[in-house]
Amino acid sequence: MAEQQAEDLHQEDTASTFNFDNDHVEDVGSVTIDLHSGADSTQNFSTTTTTTTDVNLETFSETMDPIITTGTAERHISIQQSLTDLKNLIGIEGVGKKTCPLCPEEKFKPNYGHKLRRHLQHLHWKVSIEFEGYRMCICHLSCRRMKTNLNGEQVPVRIGAHYHCIVCSATIARRTDMISHITRHLNKGDTEASFTGATSGQMSSTQVMKEVDTDVHVFPNHMTPQKTDSFFNPKMKPNRQLIFCTLAVLAQERKLLECLDAFGATGIMGLQWAKHLGNAVRVTINDINEGSVKIIRENCHLNRMKVLTNRKDDEEDEDDVEETEDILGTIEVTQMDANVLMHLRAFDFIHLDPFGTAINYFDAAFRNVRNLGIVSVTSTDISTLYCKALNVTMRHYGCNIVRTEYYKEVAARMIIASVARAAARCNKGIEVLFTVALEHFVLVVVRVLRGPTQADESLKKIRRLIHCQWCEERVFYKKCHMLEESAYRQLPCDCHGSMPGKTAVELGPLWAGSLFNTGFLRRMLFEAVQHGIEDIQPLLKNLICESECTTLKHYSIFGPMSHSSQEESGVVIKTLASQKSGIEDSTTVVYSGHDKRKGNDVSGNAAKRQKGDIPAEHPPFYYSIHRHSIRGMNIPKINKFLPYLTQAGFRVGRTHFDPTGIRTDATLAQLKAILMKYSVPTHTDSQPGIHGHASTEPISEPVQDSIPELLEVDQPTEEVKPESG
Repeated sequence: MAEQQAEDLHQEDTASTFNFDNDHVEDVGSVTIDLHSGADSTQNFSTTTTTTTDVNLETFSETMDPIITTGTAERHISIQQSLTDLKNLIGIEGVGKKTCPLCPEEKFKPNYGHKLRRHLQHLHWKVSIEFEGYRMCICHLSCRRMKTNLNGEQVPVRIGAHYHCIVCSATIARRTDMISHITRHLNKGDTEASFTGATSGQMSSTQVMKEVDTDVHVFPNHMTPQKTDSFFNPKMKPNRQLIFCTLAVLAQERKLLECLDAFGATGIMGLQWAKHLGNAVRVTINDINEGSVKIIRENCHLNRMKVLTNRKDDEEDEDDVEETEDILGTIEVTQMDANVLMHLRAFDFIHLDPFGTAINYFDAAFRNVRNLGIVSVTSTDISTLYCKALNVTMRHYGCNIVRTEYYKEVAARMIIASVARAAARCNKGIEVLFTVALEHFVLVVVRVLRGPTQADESLKKIRRLIHCQWCEERVFYKKCHMLEESAYRQLPCDCHGSMPGKTAVELGPLWAGSLFNTGFLRRMLFEAVQHGIEDIQPLLKNLICESECTTLKHYSIFGPMSHSSQEESGVVIKTLASQKSGIEDSTTVVYSGHDKRKGNDVSGNAAKRQKGDIPAEHPPFYYSIHRHSIRGMNIPKINKFLPYLTQAGFRVGRTHFDPTGIRTDATLAQLKAILMKYSVPTHTDSQPGIHGHASTEPISEPVQDSIPELLEVDQPTEEVKPESG
C-alpha cells in the first residue's frame, strides 16, 4: 500500500512537468510511455519495461532507471533541494499515520509525523549526496523491478538501497561509487540537464551553433562524445576549414565529386560542402548512430537542404522543407557502418574523423576510392601518437617511438606510414598533400595513385629512423638492403665514441618522404581567399613557407602556380583558372567524376616528371632553438637567427609543429656553432658575433666561409643590447 502511494506521488510530481496538446505515444529506448492529454494533474502512466540482457542485474552497480524518461528534465522523487521539500511530499504535518515516500511498506511501516520526520532526516537525508544545489537521497524502492533470466522470462529483481543520478538517471548501489560517478560528470563538464532529450528526437532542449554560415542543432552535452548524439567541438574549426579548402581544390579538377563524411555527428562538415560548393559535389553523410542520423536530417532541413535516404520506408518523411523556401542542395544521409559503406560504393573524396584512432578504417577507405581521389584522416588519439601509451602505439600503428623534441612530426609520419601500407595492400600509392598537427588533432591528407608501381614507390619511402638520445640528432636509414657493421656511423654526431654504452635508439617505421605539396597548398590558399575564409589563411601561408623551407618575407601569396596548370602526382592537372585563361598543354589530363580520362591519351609513364623538374623536398624534422641554447648565453630571436643560417648556405624555415622549431638541412653541430657565434653572454653589452667566445664544436666549411662575409657586409653600426630568446 505504501509503495503504491509513493508511486502515485511520484506520478503526480512528474505529470505536473508535462504540457500536452495532443495524444501521442513516445518510445524511449526500452521504455514505452503512453501519454494522454488532460487538465487533471494526476494522469495515469502505463510503463512497460523490458530488459535486453541475460546477465544478473545484481552484478552491476549502474543501470538506467525505467521511471526516468530522457525526453524531459524529470528528476526522481529521491532528488530534492531541501529536507523540507522531502517532507512536503507526503504532508508530514498532517494528522494520522503516513508512509515514507522512499521506502516500501515492508521496510518502514506507516507511522506518525514525529517518527517519520526523524526517519527521513537520519536515514535518507543524512547520507545524501549534493550536486548543483540538489540532494540525491538514498532510495529503498523497487526501481529495478524485472530482469530477464536465461530462459528469456521476466522475473523480479531483489534490490537494496541505491541512489539515482541527477545527470544520467543511473541507479548506483554504493555511496562511494555514486560519489565517483558524480566526480566523472564534473570532470567532463556535465550538468543536470546534460542528458535530457538526447534520444527523444525533440529539438526543444537543443541550441543552435553557427559556423561559416551553417547552422546546426546541438544538445547541451555536445562536448562529450561518449554521451551525446550531437558531438560538436568548436576547437576543430581549423580542421573543418582545411578539409573544405581541400575539397574546393579537388572540385576544380573534376566536374562532379562523390564526397563522403564517414562520421557525420551533427553533419556540419557535409553541410558546409554542399552549401558552399553547390552542384560541384554530391555529398553523403554517414553515421552508425540512429540519434545522430536524426539530428543530421534536422540540420539539413534547418539549412534548407533536401535529404535523400537509402531506406524506402522513410521516403515519405524526407521532404520536410517548406515549398516556399528555396532548396540550396541535396544531401544523402545514410546509417551504416563506415567500413561497409566504403566497401559498397566508390568515392572521390573520403574524410575519416572517428573518435580516437582511424586505423581500423584505412583498408576500407582505399578499397574503392577512385584514382587521383583524396583521403583525409583526422586522428585524435593524442596519448597514443604523442608517446604517452607506447603499448597502444605498437598495437595500433606497429611503430616504436620515444618522446623527442620533434614528437609531433613523428606522429604525423607514423600515421602516413600506416596509410601508405593500407593503400599498398589495395595496389595503390599515395602522395602526401599536407599534414597538420595542432594541439588536439593530427590531420593527414593524401592523394591516391592507382597501380602497383605507385604502391611500390610509396613503400620505398617508409624507413626507420636512428635517434641519438644524448644530443637528439636524427637521421633516416640509407636506402640499402645490406647490413652495416654499425648503425652509429650514419649519425652525424660523435656521441657513441665519447659516451659509454648504447647512445641511440631505432624508431619507426616512419614516412621518410615529403609532408607537403607546395602547389596544392597554394591552390588551397587561393580557394580560401575566394570563399572568404580568413581564419585559415595565416596557417596556409605558414604551411607553404614550411614546404618550401623559406621564411615568410620571401613568399608571394599568389605566385604563377596559383593561376596555371598544376603538376602533381606525375601528371599536369588543369585547374579552373588555367581553363579560363586559355592555357593549353599537350600533356594535360583532366579527370571527370567517373574516373575517365578525356582529351589526349597519355599513359601513366609518359606523363612522369623528369628528375630535374622535381622540386627539392623540405628537410625532415626540425630543431628547437630553445632546447639547444647555450647555458650562460642569450640567444637571438628566431626571426633574427634565420637569416644567419641562410647566409651560411643552409635552407631554413619555421615550422607549425613547434613555435620555437627551425626546419633546416644543417646538422645539429652546425646549428649550435652558428647559434654560439651570434649569442651574447649574459650581463654583457658586447655585440653579437664580435665576442671572443669560440665554439668547441666542429663547424662545416660552408659555415666558416659564409659567416665572415656576413660580418663584413652586415656589421651593425649601433651597439646592440643583449636579447633573450
